[in-house]
Amino acid sequence: MAVSYKSAGVDIAAGIQAVNEIKTIVKQTFTPQVLSELGLFGGCYAFPVKDYREPVLVASTDGVGTKLMIANLMNRHNTVGQCLVNHCVNDILTTGAQPLFFLDYIGTGRLQPETVKEIIGGMASACRENGCALIGGEMAEMPGIYNAKDYDLVGTIIGAVERDRMLSGRVKKGDVLIGLPSTGLHTNGFSLARKVLLAQHSVTDFIPELNTTVGDALLVIHRSYLKAVRPFLIDRNLHALSHITGGGIVGNTSRVVPAELTLKIDWEAWQWPPLFEFIRQAGQIEIDEMRKVFNLGIGLILICDRSAGDHFFQTLQQAGEQPVFMGEIV
Repeated sequence: MAVSYKSAGVDIAAGIQAVNEIKTIVKQTFTPQVLSELGLFGGCYAFPVKDYREPVLVASTDGVGTKLMIANLMNRHNTVGQCLVNHCVNDILTTGAQPLFFLDYIGTGRLQPETVKEIIGGMASACRENGCALIGGEMAEMPGIYNAKDYDLVGTIIGAVERDRMLSGRVKKGDVLIGLPSTGLHTNGFSLARKVLLAQHSVTDFIPELNTTVGDALLVIHRSYLKAVRPFLIDRNLHALSHITGGGIVGNTSRVVPAELTLKIDWEAWQWPPLFEFIRQAGQIEIDEMRKVFNLGIGLILICDRSAGDHFFQTLQQAGEQPVFMGEIV
C-alpha cells in the first residue's frame, strides 16, 4: 500500500477547506489599511501615517494556556479565540498602544475545519470589537506532536503609540492604584484550577455557589480593557497600567514600578468573586499561593497621580465600570 501525507496524519484537503470556510469571517475584520487577501505568504498592512506624529510600534505574542483543555472538554471553541485577542490587546495597552493588526497560530493533531471555524470566529469577533484587523496566520497539523483533538493557540499583535504618550518612567511615590474587575480567571492559573476542580467535579457539574457549571465558569471570556482605558491614554496623570496575568497582582504590577519603590496593596479593598474562593476551598490552597497565581477578580490596574485619583475613579464609574481603590506606591 502506497504511503501518503494523509496516511501519515496530515490532511491537506482539510486545511484548504478550513481556510476557505474562514475567509469570509476574517475579511469582516479588515480595515482600509489591509492590502492583502487571506491565504498569501504574508499579510500586508499600510501604516496609517497621517494618524501619528512620531509613532512607536508595539508587539506582543501570547497564548491561552491550558484553558484550551476546558474548551475541548466542553466541545466549545468560540470563546478561546476571543480570550487570545483580548489578552494580547491588554498586553500592548500597558504601553499606551492601541492595536493595528493581529496574526494567529493554530497547531493541532488533526485539523477539524468546524473547530477551526469556531476558533477563528471568536478571534474575528474580538478583533472587530477592538478595531483590529486579523490579517493572517498559520494552521499546522502535527499528529506527532499533538493528540488528535488537541490544539494550541497563539497570537501576535501589532499596535502603535505616540512616542511622547508611552506609559514609561512615570510611576512615583504616592501614586494610587485603581483596579478594574476581571471576568474570571482570564487566561492564567488554569493548571492549578484544573488540578483541584476536575479532581472533584466534571465540567458539566452545576455549582450552586457559582450559579453555573464548572466548565462555563472557567470558559468566561478574558475581557478587553481598551474601551475602558482609552479616555485616559492622553492624560499625563495616568502613569502606568498593569495587566494581571500569570504571577498575580504583585508579580505583574511590580514590573511597571521602579526598583526603589514598592506596592502597598489593600487586600481587603475588594471581595473575591465566588469562583476564586471555590477554587481555594476545593484545593485547600494557601492565601499567598492564590495571590501569586490568580488575578482574584482584578484584571487591570491603573496607576495614576494621587491628585487625579478621584477623577479617574468617578469617570470609570460613569462609564459603567466598578473600580476599586486598592493601594498605593510607597
